[in-house]
Amino acid sequence: MIIAIEGIDGAGKNTLVRALTAAFDQPVHVVGFPRYADSVHAQLAQEALYGRMGDLTDSVYGMATLFALDRHGAAADLRAAQGVVLLDRYVASNAAYSAARLGDDAVMDWVYELEFERLGIPRPDLQIFLDTDVEVASERATDRAVEDRSRAKDRYELDGGLQHRTAEAYRRLAAREWGSRWIVSADPAKITKTVLELVATREVGEK
Repeated sequence: MIIAIEGIDGAGKNTLVRALTAAFDQPVHVVGFPRYADSVHAQLAQEALYGRMGDLTDSVYGMATLFALDRHGAAADLRAAQGVVLLDRYVASNAAYSAARLGDDAVMDWVYELEFERLGIPRPDLQIFLDTDVEVASERATDRAVEDRSRAKDRYELDGGLQHRTAEAYRRLAAREWGSRWIVSADPAKITKTVLELVATREVGEK
C-alpha cells in the first residue's frame, strides 16, 4: 500500500511521516522525494535550484522531467516493498508545483501522463495534503534554514508567492481526487486517525 504525503515547504510532512510510522502495526517503508542522496536526476534538479545549471529552472517541463525520472528510478523498489510505503512527496508534488509556476492546470494532466502512464510509476493508494497555513509553514522553513546554516533556501523556497500558489494547486488536485483518494487536513492527529480507519476497512485504492 502506497501512501503519499504532500505539502509545501515547512508544512510538517516529516512529523506526519513519523506519526504514521509509529501508528501502523505492520512494516512501514519510508521514502522521501526528491532522493538527492541517491538519484543523479534529483541531484541535477538540486543543482538547478541553487542556480548552478544555467537557465534550467526556467523550464517548468525540464525540471518536472528530472523529478519524474528520480521517481522512475525508485519505481521497482516501491512496487516490491512489503507492508505500507509512506512517501514524503510524490507525483502530485510535480503537478502542484508545475501548475503553480505556469499558472495553468493543464500541466497536471501532462504530469499524470508522463509519470503514471509513460514511465509506469506506481499510483498511490492514498494521498494526503497536509494543509498547513502558508505563513506558518514559511516560518518553519526559515527556522530550519537558520538551524542548518549549511543549507540555504533554494529558488522555489525563496519564492513566497510560489508556496501560496502551490498550496492552492494541491487543493485543486485533491478536489479532483487526482490519481487516487485524498485526505486534506491541517491536523496531523486527525489525519493519522482517518488513515488508520481507511486502511482497516480497506477503503483505499486507485481512481
